[in-house]
Amino acid sequence: MTENGSCCTPEDSSGIDVRAGEVTTTYRVTGMTCGHCEGAVRSEISEIAGVSSVQAAADTGVVTVTSKAPLDDEAVRAAVDEAGYELAGRA
Repeated sequence: MTENGSCCTPEDSSGIDVRAGEVTTTYRVTGMTCGHCEGAVRSEISEIAGVSSVQAAADTGVVTVTSKAPLDDEAVRAAVDEAGYELAGRA
């Protein structure tokens, strides 16, 4: 069990959390400084097939993506690049 996890939440150190048919993956994105940055990243990642929600926090650089299946990291990288930022990897 991880510090933030529970006995009922499958979670590992890969930045992926699987729940009820959805996959939540956290990424670290550099260069975001404000709400506009967050919106640009959310908008681009939301266009990836299967993505159901995206949360971005400029203050931490963490982007949380919920999707129907695991996402290809290169597709996420391309979306973040298109928004004008850099994907540093999974958080």
